[in-house]
Amino acid sequence: MRHFSALLLVCIFLVPSAWSGELAGVSLPDEVTVGGATLVLNGMGLRKKFVVKVYAAGLYLPSKTSDAGVAVQSEGAKKIVMHFLTNKATKKKMDAAWFEGFEANSPSVFGAIEGRVKAFAGLFGDMKDGDVIEMTIIPGGGTSVLLNGKNQGVIEGDDFGAALLKVWLGDHPPTEDLKTGMLGD
Repeated sequence: MRHFSALLLVCIFLVPSAWSGELAGVSLPDEVTVGGATLVLNGMGLRKKFVVKVYAAGLYLPSKTSDAGVAVQSEGAKKIVMHFLTNKATKKKMDAAWFEGFEANSPSVFGAIEGRVKAFAGLFGDMKDGDVIEMTIIPGGGTSVLLNGKNQGVIEGDDFGAALLKVWLGDHPPTEDLKTGMLGD
């Protein structure tokens, strides 16, 4: 019994270190490995539209920062994870949101990346409760996209990767609460 109690205490203390982020029932690990590099969970935010919880998003960076500019411009890989919490995120709504987010937050490069934004939006259909999008930005290697663990493709260009981050971290994010949550505030 004493051995069991000690084991139980070890398990209790290990579980919190395995998960550092929890929001709206979504848990994300405190670290992920990308190409041999360790990224840390910078923060999590909740995208709400009126009263509907659309998705919880997590931002992974090489090191934590609460400065959006530093997050976008930092060296190394970055990752965004979106866990959908509704069945109301239709393709039509998502496409409009992607284009609005890219154009509003990266107007100076939007013309140059518009075709890639269209290709990116084309990787997704209607999003359902429980769907997960993972976007990993590798400098010089493009942005790889997974949907529910399945490879959807890679969108080329560091300019696209920076613009993608600005969808959430730019001057016109979907909501300020989402942005500040992803920045760990």
